[in-house]
Amino acid sequence: MKSTKVVFSSEKLNYSCELMRALAHPLRLQILQQIDQHGEIHVNHIYNELQIEQSITSQHLKVLRLAGVVNQEKDGKFMNYTINYDILEKAEYAVNRFLRK
Repeated sequence: MKSTKVVFSSEKLNYSCELMRALAHPLRLQILQQIDQHGEIHVNHIYNELQIEQSITSQHLKVLRLAGVVNQEKDGKFMNYTINYDILEKAEYAVNRFLRK
């Protein structure tokens, strides 16, 4: 019988779970599409465009920000968001590699 040793970094595994959870939500994907279309966008534009509550938009952006998917920068009274494409490319590569595509 073949013996397999599996070793996971707890920190990397936890981050991977948070990243996949952040990307697996349909509304968060719509938010990412909005940011991608504009390059940089403030939260007011996102919730007006998607016709959702400001608080819901902020909660979803927080999940994306904590997972490292979006960056935020304050501009006066507005918080602008951009996509961290490096993280998204790594996630896409990992998923495709896992699925052998």
